[in-house]
Formats: sequence, C-alpha cells, structure tokens
Amino acid sequence: MTDGKASGTLPREWVAAALRRERTKAGISLSELAKRAGIAKSTLSQLEAATGNPGIETLWALAVALGVPFSVLVESPAPAVTVIRAGEGPTMHAEQASYAGTLLSPGPSGVRRDIYHGALEPGSVRESEPHIPGSVEHLIVSTGRLLAGPRDATVELAVGDYMSYRGDVPHLYEALTPATTFVLIMQHT
Repeated sequence: MTDGKASGTLPREWVAAALRRERTKAGISLSELAKRAGIAKSTLSQLEAATGNPGIETLWALAVALGVPFSVLVESPAPAVTVIRAGEGPTMHAEQASYAGTLLSPGPSGVRRDIYHGALEPGSVRESEPHIPGSVEHLIVSTGRLLAGPRDATVELAVGDYMSYRGDVPHLYEALTPATTFVLIMQHT
C-alpha cells in the first residue's frame, strides 16, 4: 500500500470519501458531526470536499465522534500483497507535537485492530485524547527511548520494550532521545 506520493502524505481524497461514508452510515448531518467532534463546520466541509488538510488531532476527534477506529478514516484499498517502504505510506502529523504516525495496516472488515509506525522527536509531548471505548494500545519501541502510557501511569521504555495500556483514557507519548520510533498496535474491542 502506497499513496503514490513520494512525500508519504495522506491523500485528501481517502479522508474525504471515508468521512462522507461514515457520516452517512451514522445518519448524522455535517453540523452534528462537527459539533460532536468539537471542530468548525467549515473545517469538516473542507475535509469532505478534499480541500482541507487535517492534523491527526482533528481526525482522531472525528473518529471518536463517529464511533469508528481511526484507521477507517485514513485507510486505502489494500492490494493482495502489501509492502510499505520506510518513509512511505499514509502519514499523519500532529498539530501540537513533533509526532508523525504512518498507518501500516488498517484492521480488515470485522477485525478491529490497526498497526502504525510512530516517529517522535524530543521537545514536545504527543497528548492523545481517549479513543473509542474498549481501545487498547500495544507499543514496541524500535529506536530511542520513549515515555508513554496513560497520563497518570507513564512508563519509560527502551529499544525492544513492549507495553500495553487502555487507549480509551487520556494518554501520551514523549521522545526522550532523538529519532525515537515505535510500532503501535491499536486494538478496538
């Protein structure tokens, strides 16, 4: 799965189509979804028209408001064999932290798990609001050192360390060394 762009940015058309599809499935208006997600109606309208450029926080808020896993809003049609080269794939950037997350594998229909590759630099904290109820995050550090977990129970992790925690509570990720990377598996029960 590649997005056809060397920069690895998330194609706006994927997000626009997914937002329209999920909003229609939920049977809610543009105004109602914007209200539930805490974003401006004009922002949502731009996103559905594929003219907006959403940050990860906006997409998370929309996914939670729709009651769907985050990957539903950013997934692409998957071929029979999937290869994502380092530095490619649909990548979302945080608006308030030096964080980039690349969706490696959205959960297929009926399976509610997503796999991400995360990259984070020291100096900012990636604060994450609660995901849909029943979410659990599994995290494995690939390079560097990371402080992660629920806001009131963070743990320092080194290369190869694994941790699991509830994703439906406020949580965070903070790089303690430059070029910190990790694999994040989100499980939605």
